Amino acid sequence: MSVKEAGFKSGDVLEAISGAFGKMTDAEKKAQIKKTNGIFQINIKNPEGKEATWVIDLKEAGNVTKGAGKKADVTISLTDETFLGLADGKVNAQKAFMTGQLKVKGNIMLATKLDGVLKASKGKL
Repeated sequence: MSVKEAGFKSGDVLEAISGAFGKMTDAEKKAQIKKTNGIFQINIKNPEGKEATWVIDLKEAGNVTKGAGKKADVTISLTDETFLGLADGKVNAQKAFMTGQLKVKGNIMLATKLDGVLKASKGKL
């Protein structure tokens, strides 16, 4: 099932992350779940002002879904452009948070693990 969303470049990145989870062995997936142990809800706003939501479940399933789902441990709100920058490693998450480009609700310490999730899945792409 595709997690892409028309008008959102972030959907391509999240689709790739979903694919990366699919390519992981059970042991790799379990290790990533154990290391992260959380559910991220990511609310992304595109340049037209439209919002879309994705959930990265690294507590139980080890997958990416479109739309709000299970109760998230942390909710991250940002623009399509900021998310792409984070995924590419061109945007520093802490700097984005401090300048208001990235908003976090819930477990802030878990939010810091998103960077590791993006890097871990990038190695599998």
